[in-house]
Amino acid sequence: MAALKVRAAQVKKTPTRKTHRPRAAQKTAAAAGPLAAILVGKRGLVQLDGVATAFGMSKGQLAETIGLSREALYKRARLEGPKTQSRLKEMLEIVSRISDWAGGKEQAMAWYRAQPIAAFGGRTAEALVKDGQAGALRDYLDHIALGGFA
Repeated sequence: MAALKVRAAQVKKTPTRKTHRPRAAQKTAAAAGPLAAILVGKRGLVQLDGVATAFGMSKGQLAETIGLSREALYKRARLEGPKTQSRLKEMLEIVSRISDWAGGKEQAMAWYRAQPIAAFGGRTAEALVKDGQAGALRDYLDHIALGGFA
């Protein structure tokens, strides 16, 4: 985790204009947390290879995790499409939000994929993101972060 924070600090201090992301991409990545800030590229697109490496997953496993077909991650046009990118960003944002609570990014991914959430009828975070309910999950995590009951 310390290495990720160091990398995030290095990205922010880069002086050349070429390496900076567009302002909208910077705001999106910053709102999603440090993990997402590192894994979002110059044009505001999630860097698939970086995500797969960070979580020790194949592209096929990653596609399954976000609820899309393997082709969505192997074909460049589909990888850069809004649906694929939004799913990847939602997953990264949620995993990044809970990584400190869970003890690291690997444990956060395990929670994301396997831990049933009673407030959502025993569904996992993964199932909620696949069904387009990432907003409700973010609200729930905000509620917990503010000291609310699970």
